[in-house]
Amino acid sequence: METKKKPDLWLVTAILGILIMGIVMVYSSSSIWSEYKFDDPWFFAKRQILFAAAGLIAMVVLSRIPYYVWHPHSKKIMIICLVFLAAVLIPGVGMVRGGARSWIGVGMFSIQPSEFMKLGLILYLSRFLSERQKKMNSFQEGFLPALALILFPFALIMLQPDLGTGVVMVGTCLVMLFTSGARISHFMWIAAAGMAGMIGLIASAPYRIKRITAFLHPWEDPLGAGFQIIQSLYAIGPGGLLGLGLGNSMQKFFYLPEPQTDFIFAVLAEELGFLGGFFILSLFFIVLWRGIRTSLLAPDLFGSLLALGIVGMVSIQVMINVSVVTGLIPVTGITLPLVSYGGSSLTLTLASLGLLLSVSRYSSR
Repeated sequence: METKKKPDLWLVTAILGILIMGIVMVYSSSSIWSEYKFDDPWFFAKRQILFAAAGLIAMVVLSRIPYYVWHPHSKKIMIICLVFLAAVLIPGVGMVRGGARSWIGVGMFSIQPSEFMKLGLILYLSRFLSERQKKMNSFQEGFLPALALILFPFALIMLQPDLGTGVVMVGTCLVMLFTSGARISHFMWIAAAGMAGMIGLIASAPYRIKRITAFLHPWEDPLGAGFQIIQSLYAIGPGGLLGLGLGNSMQKFFYLPEPQTDFIFAVLAEELGFLGGFFILSLFFIVLWRGIRTSLLAPDLFGSLLALGIVGMVSIQVMINVSVVTGLIPVTGITLPLVSYGGSSLTLTLASLGLLLSVSRYSSR
């Protein structure tokens, strides 16, 4: 394979632009809360900068390693991710936050194995599908084994439970299945089974039912289940075209819970207005555009599926987060990639984009 001297500069520019805006918005959205809770307005911002630095190092290193090096090791990587994902469920090992046992850690340091699982599954599924492409039009020999490979880690994630991360992971993998040659008729059966399973998952957890009812009728419980979405819309509405100005959000004054995480886009829209929201979504669109281009021009099927899986994971997460914040779908607990505060999520997203940049170095012009 002939390699380019540099990775895709469009991708690099868009990623850095989103990351810088994210750090600025984490400080702006969290300064009031962190000063109140930790007596330090920079508490979350300093940690975001630290995570971003670690992620950038990982991105640069992985972008310089040929992506095909990971092909023979992808199975081992997935097994390691599965071990950590299962360890979360062990009492005394997994940490409970926000009602979900999704973390492993000691003291202030913690990791979220489900974030590693998303990347590990994309790596191994890319290898699995590239080796079985000729069998993908067969339900029993191609589609069903691939589906089983996806549903096993999904079941472990649902035991935490973490529906949002599970939906992003499964959605990404289904896109990879479709582009690798699976028949549309296979997806019709899966859609029916998935709909029934989703209804069952929602019905099995009272808090999920509350989220559905809050989505449909938020004003019936404005201080309970409908509180977040109402406060989010209160933030977006006054932003108008140009916003109230950077740092001038009113909703971050203890109205919008944890504004630096899932609902950071609402604060961004309040302070920077429609144009600010449009600008950052445009940067995400550049990532999507160049990611799909990288996938189409990759020299082999493994690289093509790997690039598609990574850009699909980021794009699906963006669509879900923005849809939640704007009230288009129920609250799912999904962060905005590269923008929301978070350690494992930010670092692993940048590492994943490093793999995407590595594929771009080998893509034809």
